[in-house]
Amino acid sequence: MYQRIGAAAYKADLQNTVKLLNLLDNPQHSFRSVHIAGTNGKGSVSHMIAAVLQEAGFKTGLYTSPHLKDFRERIRINGQMISEEAVVVFVEQHKNAFEQMELSFFEMTVGLAFDYFRSEKVDVAVVETGMGGRLDSTNLLLPELSIITNIGFDHMQFLGNTLEQIATEKAGIIKKGVPVVIGETHDKTKAVFEQRAAEMDSPIVFADKHFDVSRLNRPGNEFQYFDVWKESRLFIENLPLPLLGHYQERNLVTAVCALDQLQNAFQVTNADLYEGLSRVSQMTGLSGRWQVLGRNPLVVADTAHNAEGISWVIRQVMQQIYNKLHIVLGVVQDKNIDTMLQQLPRNATYYFCKADIPRALDAAILSEVAFGIGLRGEAYSSVYAAYQSARNNAGFDDMIFVGGSTFVVAEVL
Repeated sequence: MYQRIGAAAYKADLQNTVKLLNLLDNPQHSFRSVHIAGTNGKGSVSHMIAAVLQEAGFKTGLYTSPHLKDFRERIRINGQMISEEAVVVFVEQHKNAFEQMELSFFEMTVGLAFDYFRSEKVDVAVVETGMGGRLDSTNLLLPELSIITNIGFDHMQFLGNTLEQIATEKAGIIKKGVPVVIGETHDKTKAVFEQRAAEMDSPIVFADKHFDVSRLNRPGNEFQYFDVWKESRLFIENLPLPLLGHYQERNLVTAVCALDQLQNAFQVTNADLYEGLSRVSQMTGLSGRWQVLGRNPLVVADTAHNAEGISWVIRQVMQQIYNKLHIVLGVVQDKNIDTMLQQLPRNATYYFCKADIPRALDAAILSEVAFGIGLRGEAYSSVYAAYQSARNNAGFDDMIFVGGSTFVVAEVL
């Protein structure tokens, strides 16, 4: 199971998924879909699009990974997680065949999601890739639209060591004749996407060339507010977004552009956009993105787990007003932690920890590497112990940030 042990559970091959979906009588052909890849932001964009389609009256499936607290978070319809009974029945029905096929955890889960979406007769499913794109188990969909949020350095041992190589793997979701939205234009990856789109005869749109957002200065702690612009004309005014990470403005541009491209397939009004986006967390259950867990002291958790994601989050941390900063930090073994640690502030007190999974990096090793970079703190035996120590040490006017890994945030939540 990749979530727990990492590389040993990864299968760079679609043959198993082809066999699995054939066994299930190819449920992926029974519903329309939107397919989303990218290094960062694909989860948030998936939830935003699902919320708006749901608001517009479509029965909407949502498949994302990994989960934070409950496996069933990965598979939702109109925001409701798949029932425990549905999971059990699916496994009981196919257990013998699955064991003979030696399916991975991720392959089984994709099969379960697609089978469930068919049996529940969803109008559309918003499906997030697991890691890359080209060889991802979700890549047997033929969607209405493909979306690639952005390209950064993550999972390099599988996807390549350059942005161009990683972009090539992500571009593998671009299908013949299916339009594709690229969230962010980057000099090193633009040509990769344009070439793949040309080969596939797929119309390509770079979201940031057509849409823009401006953050508005509004009082309150529950929303950040935006004006959304299309081709320099005001498209949505004073949009309240309950996702408080500043990086969400990039995801908002991608999501709104994608929904604009979906107009032919799904008639979505600006009112649907406004209502869906303003209630996205409530409608889809999105959590773990700049999630405020407490005030006085301010406690924020965020699942950013690579250098680019961390840099955006830490930029926002440094904009907060606090007396002292406390950071509860854990990472997994297969990340480039030196690059990630370089993004972190030197003037914080660190609480190094190891999430309760085999793939997590030992807290003492993390502490040692961090010390070499100039980060000071203690190593703790568990996420709980680290978090409790931060809570005990933090003053009323301090800030606690929890992050470095999805799994650290999951334990704190």
